[in-house]
Amino acid sequence: MRHVLSVLVDNEPGVLSRVVGLFSGRGFNIESLNVAPTLEPGVSHMTIATSGDDQIIEQIIKQLRKLVTVIKVVDYQDLAVVEREMMLVKVQADDSRRGEVLRIADIFRCKVVDVSLVDLTLEATGNDDKLSAIIGLLGKFGIKELARTGIVAMRRSMQRE
Repeated sequence: MRHVLSVLVDNEPGVLSRVVGLFSGRGFNIESLNVAPTLEPGVSHMTIATSGDDQIIEQIIKQLRKLVTVIKVVDYQDLAVVEREMMLVKVQADDSRRGEVLRIADIFRCKVVDVSLVDLTLEATGNDDKLSAIIGLLGKFGIKELARTGIVAMRRSMQRE
């Protein structure tokens, strides 16, 4: 089962290496990894997507918490969260197909970020299902290049009724 972990760490050299080493040393896979500074100086936020049963995830979390540079670990599995990922995709789009590619981009609220005579580069933001749907539809035109950021996630605010 897929789990998204939120990990606050000290922003210092070698932290990313130690976290990744923890996963690889125990044979755990990282499906997605995103790291960026927080508003608090000297602290970074890692969003890690991984898979495993409850026992494996529990082991990962315990091992992460043992690292000196880790401040806090939260498994978003049973929490209400907002998840997004950004993707850049370069698609073959000559004159005869450009209109159809642009219609798909419009439907999925993609931004055109680069244009040439033979291709378009689109920026798309959404969850994994949305990005996979875009890739599936654009695949018939010929995808020349694809880059994805990895998941970023944040706990939803408490809603009042």
